[in-house]
Amino acid sequence: MGKKKVNVSAIVLTHNSEKLIDDCLKSLSWVDEVIIVDDASIDRTLEKVKKYNGVKIVFGKGNFSTKRNSGAKVAGKSWLLYVDDDERVTPELKGEIISVISQKDSSVKGYAIPRKNIYLGREMKYGGWRPDYVLRLIKKDALIKWEGKLHEQPKIKGEIGKLNNKLTHIGHRSLEEMVAKTNEWSEIEAKLLFDTGHPKMNVIRFFSAGFREFWFRGVRKLGFLDGVVGVIEIMYQVFSKLITYSKLWEMQIKKNVKD
Repeated sequence: MGKKKVNVSAIVLTHNSEKLIDDCLKSLSWVDEVIIVDDASIDRTLEKVKKYNGVKIVFGKGNFSTKRNSGAKVAGKSWLLYVDDDERVTPELKGEIISVISQKDSSVKGYAIPRKNIYLGREMKYGGWRPDYVLRLIKKDALIKWEGKLHEQPKIKGEIGKLNNKLTHIGHRSLEEMVAKTNEWSEIEAKLLFDTGHPKMNVIRFFSAGFREFWFRGVRKLGFLDGVVGVIEIMYQVFSKLITYSKLWEMQIKKNVKD
């Protein structure tokens, strides 16, 4: 997309991302190519994407790791930059990325980038949301593969460094969206716990799971200092944790009935 070659392929996962994709792609106008890995979007996502030069579209299904790996396979540049549809690369981060990848003979093959999380319109500074490093800049020939169905991580060969400038993450844009995402992701998390043979859920385990999340977000990480949004996020994270374990309980009950 950019005029000056920087040897970077950006990989973006999309699914009904029409409200987000424009700002995301505009923040990537400096890279050589953008790989869109789309998971069956039925809105105007692909219509918008096709307006940008230097964009390749790959149709990917499966978990997040599978889709990230699909993007890497068709990327043509030496460095891979993974950016989600609700994330934006700032000019400062762009400059730092170009600087570090231009260093010759570096043993660092991947860089973790801190995220600035903006939830319900507010930058989160407490509650465990900062600095929130994510490994997203990777030398292509050092990437082995992405692993994990949820909260996926890349496996790479070589050293990992850290960048200073932040990747802006505009998540949790509405309470409706947050609840819908919990319903979707909790199903995956519960199945992972079930498949690994998690102990049978009981009153004590429910109580301890909710309390641990509240203690981490609200007490240890002082989430309430982010004001009303901070308090909402604490309640939401506890809610999400309990929904996950409730679905795990349901799976365990169904298994017992079959047995």
